[in-house]
Amino acid sequence: MTVRVACLGAGYFSQFHYGAWARIPYAEVVAACDHDLARAQATGLPAFDNLPGMLAQTTPDLLDIILPPPAHAAAIRTALTAGVRWIICQKPFCTDLAEARAIVAEAEAAGATIVVHENFRFQPWYRTIKAALDARRIGTVLNATFRLRPGDGQGPDAYLDRQPYFQQMPRFLIHETAVHWVDTFQYLFGPATHVYADLRRINPVISGEDAGHVLFDHASGVRALFDGNRHLDHVADNLRRTMGEAQIEGTEGVITLSGDGSVALRRFGATEAETLRGPDRWQGFGGDCVHALQEHVIDAVEGRGGVENTARDYLRVIEIKDAIYASAETGQKLALEDG
Repeated sequence: MTVRVACLGAGYFSQFHYGAWARIPYAEVVAACDHDLARAQATGLPAFDNLPGMLAQTTPDLLDIILPPPAHAAAIRTALTAGVRWIICQKPFCTDLAEARAIVAEAEAAGATIVVHENFRFQPWYRTIKAALDARRIGTVLNATFRLRPGDGQGPDAYLDRQPYFQQMPRFLIHETAVHWVDTFQYLFGPATHVYADLRRINPVISGEDAGHVLFDHASGVRALFDGNRHLDHVADNLRRTMGEAQIEGTEGVITLSGDGSVALRRFGATEAETLRGPDRWQGFGGDCVHALQEHVIDAVEGRGGVENTARDYLRVIEIKDAIYASAETGQKLALEDG
């Protein structure tokens, strides 16, 4: 079976989607759509500037939505009306929790599956770390820290060359970026129960926050810290490969993620570390995580396994994100409602 895929959006990040689809067996991209027809045409695919027309003419099995949140709900509703039953939608998913819940309910009523394109958990270093944690290679995990240091937030031209809309987002660091680690921490450590956040804006040319600390309590007993600052860098030939460094500490050892994508494990009391994964050589985005996510979805469409990151599951990420902002505003540690 070949899964017919249509893509909506041809902006900056779409290059990674189109490039990954071209390398997936049993997936055929049948069309590209963008309000700027020239951008859709630049993909080399049959091009459209309106979604209903593309869906009517190409009848895809799956729609890949590569647009910012304000466009998500309308695009998904159009796809559902057209009979599309598999949808991948970029994060952050929808404009707010109420809209996301409504869209999830409508999709489920239509018998459709929405997968949120939350690709960081598919980065190969996190898959390696997850396998080591599941095997209890470092015993009982107690602490985890991720230090976000992409070094792209300084000066009046910050983000303009790649994703200029970042400057106008009223909520930025958490809403656009840290949600990756909200989801990844849940993937690695299980459900979060409490959050505490201290956020700030450093660059005056942007609207939202660009630095801060978020502390998560997990039901598993892990205390995880997201330490984000887009003004600072880390040791890496490509600052966007891992976007920072991580350390996960357990009773029997420590796992370290470096900026080159390598993962090392030092046993408790030892001075030398074991390499679990060497430096990453992929020259594109994030260890080819876009490809890994898309291939995962195609496997699910074809009945070869379950699917991660359903929109229903992703509602929890949005709930946690909202709690982070509420904590920052009140200065209080907040308990999360049961998911």
